[in-house]
Parts: sequence; structure tokens; C-alpha cells
Amino acid sequence: MRVVPWVLATSLVLALPLHALAAPLQAVQRPTTIPDAAMTRASQLREQALASNLGYEITESLTTEVGARLAGSEADARAVQWAQAKFKELGYDKVWLEEVRFPKWERRSEHAAVLGAHAQRLSILALGGSPGGTVEAEVVRFADLASLEAAPAGSLAGKIAFVDHTMARARDGAGYGMGSRVRSRGPSAAIRAGAAAFLMRSAGTDSHRNPHTGITRFDEGLTPVPSAALSLPDADQLARLVARGPVRVRVELDCGWNGEALSHNVVGEITGARKGGKADEVVLIGGHLDSWDPGTGAIDDGAGVGLTMAAGALIGQMKQRPARTIRVVAFANEEQGLYGGKAYAAKHLGAIRKHQLAAESDFGAGRIYAFRSGAPDYAQGAVTQIAEALAPLGIAHTPTEGGPGPDISPFAAQGMAWATLRQDGSDYFDYHHTPDDTLDKIEPKALAQNVAAYAVFAYLAASADGDFGSEAKPVSPPSE
Repeated sequence: MRVVPWVLATSLVLALPLHALAAPLQAVQRPTTIPDAAMTRASQLREQALASNLGYEITESLTTEVGARLAGSEADARAVQWAQAKFKELGYDKVWLEEVRFPKWERRSEHAAVLGAHAQRLSILALGGSPGGTVEAEVVRFADLASLEAAPAGSLAGKIAFVDHTMARARDGAGYGMGSRVRSRGPSAAIRAGAAAFLMRSAGTDSHRNPHTGITRFDEGLTPVPSAALSLPDADQLARLVARGPVRVRVELDCGWNGEALSHNVVGEITGARKGGKADEVVLIGGHLDSWDPGTGAIDDGAGVGLTMAAGALIGQMKQRPARTIRVVAFANEEQGLYGGKAYAAKHLGAIRKHQLAAESDFGAGRIYAFRSGAPDYAQGAVTQIAEALAPLGIAHTPTEGGPGPDISPFAAQGMAWATLRQDGSDYFDYHHTPDDTLDKIEPKALAQNVAAYAVFAYLAASADGDFGSEAKPVSPPSE
């Protein structure tokens, strides 16, 4: 007998017990919203943060008193001590350390020069993870990574591969994707073709004689070769010389892995209000404490640490604290493989539901221009309210653009709810990973706007009625 679908559906419903009928109704998620009173207080907090110089003062303290903070170095250990002391000085209620272990890479020196009739020095920096060694050989230029990857095995035997890819400037840093792929995949491609060393045009957008360093990787089973980045003017010079005929270059690197290092994620908390019973839930913000060693790590990522520390401190000074706790994390060793972010995710996975929402600042100190959260549909009403509070800062709500910051991405991939406050990075890659990453590149008023944005975001997320969807499950968040 053929049964009409609506008749069958009606028969099944009549056959179900009452408690089964109620179950779907109980599963409907109540929309997350933010109380009007919290919105009013957030506007006051925003104006207070804009008038404050605290974020800049914290960043100045870190970059002046500690300077460069290569992961695993003596300065890295001092930075951990600095962060502990600074959290306490700022009035955080709880401060603690969480161990992070990783391989230790050291830079000692690097030199490169053109040999022969056109002899001259080249400005280079060893890539993080490169072995030391000295190579004298002819240079073979490739216009892009694909050309190098297509080189036949053995075709570069005894030579130096040089990838001359030019990175495009963009407000959102979109050009860095290919630049970083050249850095991470280029050395292995060079080795497979038989090269004795690898050089690349730096992943940067400046015109200064400052090479950009950064971590590289070698595929399993390959013997690493000395690998370095040329400053952009030196890459241009080398390309012109190669166009004139065969060029021999000497690359001399003194660097390499040296055992295991111990560092720490440094965590500070502003405890949520006792009333309401939500103080065990957290809104997480932060940046990474380590930096590369040529500069003083001001934009990458002293600013991120300074502005999130300041945002938490300003919330802590409010008469009416939010219901939930504000947790600020200064993550260890982001630069060499997200070690701090991965360690935090592993340690706190069991408390993922307690992590209401997280955002990280790791793209310099330019003004924030856009906001997005990957929260589920039922929480998007609260996300829209946060966006409304951010709008006076010149921040647009862009519901489909952006992804979680690097250190929170391992936790976001396991189901933690995230948000992004996107900074203008138009000139970020002029200074990124270079000797020019110094405090003078930070504009105090732009940094104050960042502090205001993070303070408003964290305060409102911590004041919300309802949650933002954190739940242990594998997901694929979009890339930032």
C-alpha cells in the first residue's frame, strides 16, 4: 500500500511518547544576546581605552627591557619573567605559567658574497631551521616556486637555487601566503633537484636592504642544506647579475638546532563577577611573546601582547566586571611552529566548553578595520551587537572574511569558538621579521584603537547571555 508522506508522518507522531516529542523542543538553542546595560558600559570602556596610553607603555616596556626574544634564548626566558611581573603590576587576579617544550634553534652569524669579476657583499639572513655550512657555487634563478618544484632531479647538482618571487602588498597581507610557501617548501624542492644551498627573495614588501627571516621546513628523508633570505634590493642585484651570465656566490651560515628548550605560556586572568556563577567560563585574548632576533619584536608581536594585556587590565578596573573571566595569554614560540598554541589547546581541551570565545592579535599595530566571528547562527545576534559597539572605532562587520589568529587556531580546529579583529597590514611586511621591527614603527593612537577594540570585544563576549558554541569537535576554520 502506498502511504502519503504526511499521513505517515502523522501516524509516527501519534505513536511517539510525550517525552520523545519534547526532546526536539529542548534541543532548540536559545539565541545568545548581550544585555543593554553591558552595551552601555562597553561604550564607556571604549572611550576610556581610546584615551589611554597603556597598550603602548606595555609594548615599550617589553621591547626596551627585553628586546628581541628568539624562542629558547636567554632573552625568551627573561620575557617570561617580564610577562609574569607585568600581569601582576597591572592588577590581574591570577597569573601562572604553563610549560612549552620545543627544539632549540640558534643563529650565530651569516655572510654571503658574489665572487669573481663582480665581487660584492649580499645582505642575507639565515632562515629559522636552516643548518650551518659554507657553500660556493653557481646560482640558478627561478622566477617562482612552481618553476623550482618542476626542476628535474639532479639538475641543480652542486649549485645554489635562487627563487625570485615578488610578494604583493595588500591590506590583509594576502601576498604573504605564497611568500611563506616559498620559504617553507623551497629548500626541500631545491634539495630534491640536487642543490647544495637555497636562497630566496625575502617574503616582504619593503625596498630596504633588510632581509626577512622566518621558519623553514625540510621534508622527511632529505638532508637539509644552508638556506637564507636575501633583502629585496640584493635579490634584484643578484637577478641582474645572473641575467649577465654565470654567477658564483659564497654562502656562509653559522646556525642550527641545539637540543631542546623550555619556555612558557604566561597566563593572566581578570576574574569574572561572582554574581551569576559564570566566573569559571573564560573569554580568551592574547598574542605571542617570542619574536625573531634581528629587530626587537615590536609589531611581531610585542604590540599584540601589549594591547591585549592593556585591554584586560582596563576591564579589571571597571566597577562592574563582566560575568565571565577575561584570560590573556602571552603564547610561547609561535614563530617556529605554534608550539605555545598547540600546548595550550592540548592542556585545556577538556575545558573547551568553558572557553566562550577567543581572539588573538598577531598582525602588527595598524588600525583594526574589520570584525568577524565563526560562532554558530544562534550566537550571531550577540556578534552583531559586538560589531555595533565596535563600529564607532571605524570597524566594519565582515561576516565572511577572516579566520582565527595563529596561536588560537589549534584550539579552534578542535571546536573552540573564535573571532578576528583584522588589522590594516598595508605596511606590516615592510618590517616583518627584519631588523626594522622596532618600537618606532608603532603609532600610539592606532595602538590605542586596538586596545579599545579588544577591550570592548572581550567585555561584551564575557557579558553575554548564552554561549558562542565552543564544543569539542574537529572543524576546519578559515585561514586568517
